[in-house]
This record gives sequence, C-alpha cells and structure tokens, in this order.
Amino acid sequence: MFCFLRKALPLCLFAIFLTGLLQTADAQSKKPKFKVIAFYTGKNDQAHISYMHEANKFFPKIAAENNFTYDSTTDWSKLNAKFLSDYQVVLFLDTRPEAPEQRAAFQQYMENGGAWMGFHFAAFALTPSAFNQDWDWYHEKFLGSGQYASNTWRPTSAVLRVEDRKNPATKNLPETFKASPNEWYRWEHDLRKNPDIKILLSIDSTSFPLGTGPKKHEIWHSGYYPVVWTNKNYKMLYLNMGHNDIDYEGKTNKTLSYTFDNEIQNKLVIDGLLWLGTGKK
Repeated sequence: MFCFLRKALPLCLFAIFLTGLLQTADAQSKKPKFKVIAFYTGKNDQAHISYMHEANKFFPKIAAENNFTYDSTTDWSKLNAKFLSDYQVVLFLDTRPEAPEQRAAFQQYMENGGAWMGFHFAAFALTPSAFNQDWDWYHEKFLGSGQYASNTWRPTSAVLRVEDRKNPATKNLPETFKASPNEWYRWEHDLRKNPDIKILLSIDSTSFPLGTGPKKHEIWHSGYYPVVWTNKNYKMLYLNMGHNDIDYEGKTNKTLSYTFDNEIQNKLVIDGLLWLGTGKK
C-alpha cells in the first residue's frame, strides 16, 4: 500500500529489486549441478535384477539430496551423441552397449570430456560367452582389465583397503572398511602394471579366505584383487560392487543382501559421482 505514497516510492522500488534478487538466487540454487543418465538391462540374473531395483531407488534419493538429476533407461539406442549431449555423467549399472554405433558414441562422449561410472557386470567380458571380449577400446584401453578371469562365490563381504586417498571419491573413507556382500571378480590383466590406471581400492588380506564355495576355486586364499579404479585419461570410475546375494538354494529368489545398505560404501559412490559431475579427470 505504501507504494502509492510519493515519499515511500524509493523504498518500494528497493523492495521490488530485493525481491527479484532473492527469487533469482533461489532459482539458481535449485538449478541442478549436473545430470546423470543410467543405462541398464536388468535381465537374466536375479542378483543383478535385485541390485537394479535397488539402484533405481538409491540414485534418485541421493540426487535429490545433492542437487543433481537422475534418469535411467533400458533403451540402449539412446546411447547416441544427441541424447548424451544433455548429460554430464553416464552410468552403466549392469551390462554394456553391444551395437557398434552405440559403442562409438560412448567412446566419443568419453574422449570429449564426458564422465562415466560403471558397476560390477559392466566390465564383464569372456570369450566365448553371451558377452564376448569384442570391444578392445573399452576392455583393454578404457578399463584396462581385459577379460573376466574368475569370481568368488557365494556373495560375501570383504574388507577393502583404500590405496589412494587423494582422489575425491576416496578422501572421506577410512583406511579400511567392510563392503556389502558381493561376487568379487578377478581380471585377465594386472592393473598395477598399467600406467594409465590408478587403483583406488583393493581387497585387504584380512578378507581371506574370501567366498564359501562350494567349489574350491570360488574361495580365494591369497592374491591381489583391485575393486575400484580410474583411468587417468578419462573422467571415470569402475566399482566392482553390484551383485546382491539371492536365495537360490531355497528357490525363493529372495534378496539376502543389499549393495547400498552400507553407509561407508555409499560415501564412496556419492563422492565419486559428485567428482565426476563437477570435477576434472
């Protein structure tokens, strides 16, 4: 009402100006820091399907808490330059693209400064299998791991050791911590010998014996096993987590463990994602 009084006009104009500034600041504060798109398949293995449902509840929750957006799709044909141009981070929750044009688009995206986080089966390749090693850039150069070599069974917890505390993904982690139950992978190549690869976490020796079998080769008694690493030439993180324990024996297919039911491990995922979305390689 005071705006109609001549003497109060300057005060009125200032109030309007201040309101505009506050509204602008509020709009800017709500603008997402970055956008994430997750690709997944979610078929065949019940352990991966269980993890997939869990991931698609976990990531929207942390997106809301940390001011970024999260979208997910099973349509791998969207892995093209036009679609990816709207996102700063790509997740492979389980598998990898198979079509040559999708693979080419992803490689171009990464070489042009895009960011990626991959989980567990996203690095799997074994010839012969349904996922042959027929993508050298991805498995040999980008991941550096080559083909899958073996795994532990059943899914069990492991004590993980942080090997590099300088990376933003690991800076808030303790020296060692107990991970969620998982099927742990061994790889064809020794990542320690690759100058482009920086190993961030590995399985600590206190974890051995790791696995319960019943087959003897499914139980690890010694050795060196990287779990999380980055390639220095790209903005990327690979995490070997992403395989829930399932009641196969009882034939209920009930989930017995959850990947994201671990506060410390979640800190690794969240800090890693925030680094990929806003930081540099």
